[in-house]
Amino acid sequence: MRTRAESGATPVETEPPDSSEPRSEESRSFRQGMLYCLAVFISMRVILSLLALVSIALLTNAGLLSEGVRNAAGIPGPVSVPGWPAHVVTPGWHNFWTAWEREDALWFLRIATGGYANGDGSAAFFPLYPLLVRVFSFAMGGHPLAAGILVSNLALLGSLCMLYVLTRSELSEPTARRAVLYAAVFPTSFFFLAPYSESTYLLLVLVCLWAARRQRWGAAAAAGAGAALTRNVGIVLALPIAVEAIQRWMESGRKGVPVPGLLASLGPPAGTALYLFYWQQKSGDWLAPVHQQAGWDRHLTSPFSALWQGILDAFHFTGVYPGGYHQLDLLVVAPALALAVYGAFRFRPAFSVFVWASLIPPLLLVFSGRPLMSIPRFLLPLFPLYWAAAVWTRNHPLRHEVYLVTSSLLLGVMLLLFVNWYYVF
Repeated sequence: MRTRAESGATPVETEPPDSSEPRSEESRSFRQGMLYCLAVFISMRVILSLLALVSIALLTNAGLLSEGVRNAAGIPGPVSVPGWPAHVVTPGWHNFWTAWEREDALWFLRIATGGYANGDGSAAFFPLYPLLVRVFSFAMGGHPLAAGILVSNLALLGSLCMLYVLTRSELSEPTARRAVLYAAVFPTSFFFLAPYSESTYLLLVLVCLWAARRQRWGAAAAAGAGAALTRNVGIVLALPIAVEAIQRWMESGRKGVPVPGLLASLGPPAGTALYLFYWQQKSGDWLAPVHQQAGWDRHLTSPFSALWQGILDAFHFTGVYPGGYHQLDLLVVAPALALAVYGAFRFRPAFSVFVWASLIPPLLLVFSGRPLMSIPRFLLPLFPLYWAAAVWTRNHPLRHEVYLVTSSLLLGVMLLLFVNWYYVF
């Protein structure tokens, strides 16, 4: 029997499988994910700015009340920051931007323009974010508030994109989208948009752990050092980097010690040490960032005592001032702790270690009279909490809707208080 070629017939050409098609589909999905992150960011920026603008005219702004009236009613006034007084609240569309210049934002802007000073409390604010604001302000011709908002917003957009990328690679594409959405509607997410260091810190944390997962130890060390120069709790990133290095080493079946990964875990302590060295040179007190925390009336306690006291205060002051603040704190912190427990064994150990190592410090050093104060803001960069929420609501539309509505309502209430100089910081 002759073959088809031997008989002179034209051979039938078969087209090889198009290996570029899956890659093209992957690229298309990735681009759509990035556009989704951009849409979420723009929605946050517009909606929360409009809500802040409206909120200023809903309550009597604490900054407009006399000190006597505020003291009689137990209402706080604008924070006192040496060298950067709180601006007077005046009518106008400028509040679309100036409404974000509240509380600790004044410290960051003061440091960005005038630097640090001995003994005034500024050492408690780590330097990378105000340094970025100073650079951007110089490039913009000397507009620190605009520069601070720009730095925070660019970092937020980068954080949402990095959160999507990391979640997509660790979990799934739908979970990544949901995690980005949950980060945007978290009850204190407005701090991401304000001249605060939260969004910058989150971006560096995500880059650090993304790099560690890919064994890019140099990048992990650099991002970890940057995070430690942004927030005092950034030093804890040494733990998840080391945990990931050890786990990858064990998974590979190698013997010995994972030297590159363990060396990378020294990046965050190196960042902290660099800042402490600065204060040693400036004031002779290398622990100035720790000592100056005393100005915020915080004391050392156990995490369990802080939580228990927070629960007791929330119930004890029901219906009377300042019970609402205790209850707001608990309404945010309690579900977050539940999500931390829920996600503890669902993700790689490095991510759970990051969450719990970040939760312990603020529960150890608490504010007298309000043990859970500021913890709702400290929860913002703990992105595995958004993962846990996304996994918990997966395939449960009712859970998703309840989560969105509840979180959005809390977000609206806390933003209303924040822009009017009330106790949300």
